[in-house]
Amino acid sequence: MSRYGSPSSPDRPGRRDLRPLATFLPYLRKYKGRVALALFALVGASATTLVLPIAIRRMIDFGFGADDPSLVNNYFTVLIAVAATLASFSALRYYLVTTLGERIVADVRSDVFSHVVFLSPGYFDSAKSGEIISRLTADATQVKSAVGASASIAMRNLVMFLGAVAMMVISSPRLSLFVLAAIPVIVLPLIAFGRSVRRRSRHAQDTLADASAYATETIGAVRTVQAFTNERHAGERFAGSVEEAFGAARSAILSRAILTAFAIFVIASSVVTVLWVGASDVFAGRISAGELGQFLLYSIFAAGALGELSQVWGEISLAAGAAERLSELLRIRPEISAPPKPAELPERARGEIAFEGVRFDYGRGASLPVLNGIDLTVAPGETVAVVGPSGAGKSTLFHLLMRFYDPTDGSIRLDGLDLKALDPLALRRQIALVPQDTTIFGTTIADNIAFGRPGADRQDIEAAARLASADGFIQAMEHGYDTLVGERGVTLSGGQRQRIAIARAILKDAPVLLLDEATSALDAENETLVQEALERLMRGRTTLVIAHRLATVLKSDRILVMDAGRIVETGRHAELVAAGGLYAKLAKLQFETGAQAFDRARDDAAAE
Repeated sequence: MSRYGSPSSPDRPGRRDLRPLATFLPYLRKYKGRVALALFALVGASATTLVLPIAIRRMIDFGFGADDPSLVNNYFTVLIAVAATLASFSALRYYLVTTLGERIVADVRSDVFSHVVFLSPGYFDSAKSGEIISRLTADATQVKSAVGASASIAMRNLVMFLGAVAMMVISSPRLSLFVLAAIPVIVLPLIAFGRSVRRRSRHAQDTLADASAYATETIGAVRTVQAFTNERHAGERFAGSVEEAFGAARSAILSRAILTAFAIFVIASSVVTVLWVGASDVFAGRISAGELGQFLLYSIFAAGALGELSQVWGEISLAAGAAERLSELLRIRPEISAPPKPAELPERARGEIAFEGVRFDYGRGASLPVLNGIDLTVAPGETVAVVGPSGAGKSTLFHLLMRFYDPTDGSIRLDGLDLKALDPLALRRQIALVPQDTTIFGTTIADNIAFGRPGADRQDIEAAARLASADGFIQAMEHGYDTLVGERGVTLSGGQRQRIAIARAILKDAPVLLLDEATSALDAENETLVQEALERLMRGRTTLVIAHRLATVLKSDRILVMDAGRIVETGRHAELVAAGGLYAKLAKLQFETGAQAFDRARDDAAAE
């Protein structure tokens, strides 16, 4: 298992049973009244069904031998009344149990999703988003089937079986022995097959989740797939994953089919044996024809209930595999969490940042740390640019400051408070991020900007857009701020997405601002607009800027040059150029853009 927990750990010995379903018992307790009413309807329906053989016995023994036909009519009238009662109880049971299943699964999905979004970012370094979605959808649907329909059928047939067996013993203890002798022959293989079904079901669900993860990843990058003409390859790979999932599901279904065939044969054989022996008892005068009919009906009820249980057991075993996958997610604990008594930040922090001897690695087998001995102090309101070649550790500084990870050694402070002593939510409220790869959600422009401050009114949203130089292109759209931008903002240009991200940060109005090369992929016109918006956003805020373009850093108060996880130079632009180091090499390449310029500068400096 990884340091953050494995999203799909294999079956462990000793857990091949229905215990994963116990995860949902707390959800049942939330609806105790509905559960009690459902059980009442269940018992009522079963008790009504068990009355039918008694009425039929009396009709055979007394009704058919009576001279008055009205007696038979009375028995049939009673049977119709019993049928009406049975229908009412059954309808009530079905409604209550099915809606209870829907309600519980809705709660489970909501809780699992809420839990997942609070997990540490490190968990998502190895987890596949498509697999998580599969657990929220396919696995939850499987559990819904068990908690709803399957649980209802199982409880009904369990009560029916116990009631029918009790009535068989009362009706004819001798004949009951033949039926009861068959029960261990059915139940023991039932348990063994159920374990096999659950194991195969778990494998089928895992395989389907892998296919879902690949589909999610491919559809999200469909333009890249088409650009490289890999549509056929992607289709063949997904088809292979689906075929593997089908094979795993077929294996589970085969186990259930064998179990069902075995149960039906043993149950039918026991009923035939009872009828055979019972007929001999009627001829011998030990029981009446009505008593044999009553016993036979009870044996059929018991056999039918046991047969249904054998099938439902397979379905519940399938659901247990899905429940285990969901419970695995719920058992994963965030590595980054608030201490029991977190230190309190003011409503608006001053914005003083300090890195003290910070060392960090991602724990993925890397031989060298990503950051190694970082010492840095940023004064409130200061703008600091961070430059350096790819892999120098610039983005990792931001990750640690947002407390997506904790440093391996050293400490990071905000206004003198160690970040580990703070609630991560309280810390992140003080920070606004404008990333290089802007995240745009498939909703309206207004909703995307409001993501910076949920609940913000339209006036504040539009004011933020104007400050971000985004109001012009938004108003030019057909539906303005109510325009749907498509999944990941595919209908917007890169510059438009960046300005929406800046508007989001303006709306958040946090005292600390992190800019991760917000202008690297823009043309000159859009870069100018975004740069003007950024300058307005940076006023009065502590700002850290990751930059590859020289023009982006010229107006900063201080420049840090990073290489191989260390700060190798610091100063103003003119000072660093005069020093003739790595930054000076960059200045000579000022007409080149991107990380390649830094890489070339570093290589030249190393060569000298």
